[in-house]
Amino acid sequence: MSSTGTTDHEANGPRGARHERETADRLLRAATRSGAHLIAEAASLVQGWAVLADPIAGAVYSAPTAAAASGVHAAAAPREHPRCTQVPAAGAVLVLTPAPTVPPAHTCHVATTTAALLEVRGQRAAELRGEQMRLHTTLIRLLLAGHTAAVTETLGSDRLTHVTVYRLSGADVPAAHEVLWRAVRPSLAPHADACTLLGRPDGELVVAELHHGGDDGRILRLVSRLSERHHLLAGMAGPLPLAEMPTAHSDAAAARHSATPDRRIAPADAVGASRLTSLLPTSPYARWAGSVLRPLAPAHRHLLLVWLRTGSKPRAAAALGLSAGTVRARIRDLSRLLGADLEDATVRAHLLLALRAPAPDPDSGSGSGPARLETLPDGLLDTEAARTWAVGLVGGLEPHLRIALACWLRHHARTAPAAAELHVHRTTLTDWLSQCAEHLARNLADATVRAEIHLALSATRTGPDDPAALPRRGGRTYRRL
Repeated sequence: MSSTGTTDHEANGPRGARHERETADRLLRAATRSGAHLIAEAASLVQGWAVLADPIAGAVYSAPTAAAASGVHAAAAPREHPRCTQVPAAGAVLVLTPAPTVPPAHTCHVATTTAALLEVRGQRAAELRGEQMRLHTTLIRLLLAGHTAAVTETLGSDRLTHVTVYRLSGADVPAAHEVLWRAVRPSLAPHADACTLLGRPDGELVVAELHHGGDDGRILRLVSRLSERHHLLAGMAGPLPLAEMPTAHSDAAAARHSATPDRRIAPADAVGASRLTSLLPTSPYARWAGSVLRPLAPAHRHLLLVWLRTGSKPRAAAALGLSAGTVRARIRDLSRLLGADLEDATVRAHLLLALRAPAPDPDSGSGSGPARLETLPDGLLDTEAARTWAVGLVGGLEPHLRIALACWLRHHARTAPAAAELHVHRTTLTDWLSQCAEHLARNLADATVRAEIHLALSATRTGPDDPAALPRRGGRTYRRL
């Protein structure tokens, strides 16, 4: 005997058919209003709760709001929630938990009808999504071109003062764009002083979160989940003033080159920063950096920093939105301006150190004379604290690994010319570099990490790291000491 008060005969008879039509009509009317109203109506019809759970966004809609966490957990672990009815819907999962008195057949009817209506709403949204995505990409391009006022007028809010930029790359970017679009549900009407723009201007996924001063971390969480699920690498920059969108855009691209499968989002403020800078004596460090960088304008410093972060001129060009030829020409001009050979690995490492220095104290004076990038002043890297840092980083490397690593760094991480100078096979050098990366616990693909290691090798050098000193035993055979 059923305890619900409705028999199978009634459910299948005229009254049951009429009841199903009334249920479908109620759900249809709710669907014409919004997805939130549809989920709320479904929860009312089953006298329980209903949640549309997305694997990236979490709870898309929830009725009541307090059921959101339960719905997401039920979608993730359905076997732990046998009382819940779950139906795939519009790329997400519809989770219904009816009251004990509601017949299972009625719950099933509500679930299937709601899911079908969600699919219809999703198809309608997909028809409009193409135009909306193109509009978002256009607004991102306008921000990059400096038309900040035009964008804020389009969005209808003058309280959008800052921007946080994410740039994601990977093979699955188109699918990731669709998923993130559904998860963010972007609107050009700012909500709570925030607006998110999503676009693919040059094949990569760009997320620009416009906000008032700071963000609540929601977009960062979504981008983090998306990166893990779709195996993307991301760079993050900001918050920066909205007028500095081009800077945030290029900084995010530079940071992305430091992202790894173990750390898929790299923030720009962590790229190029190391524990070394905090160990250097502030006053002489800042004076030296201020002296060597005095000929440079802020735009010059930014170009050099992006170049040193990314590790190559083509990558810097992509990050800055310039041609590779333009970047090469500008770096040649800056080399003459600084009076230093920027193709030298030591000069590059010193330049990155200078660009990361704190601003000099205007009352501290300019020092005893003009500083140069080729050499560091006394008392900077030859202190006990700096030496302890260097020994902790590269100490313990076997002689052949140290010599090979130093040679490879001098050749700007190019294996072929380094192997030729060492007179070893490229495969042998590659194996040695893998052993170095394992010993150092560092990502040698990161240009800023390589600069850091170069400085550590210089600080701990007791003799020339000369390829001629590589231990051998006849011909090209390496002999372990």
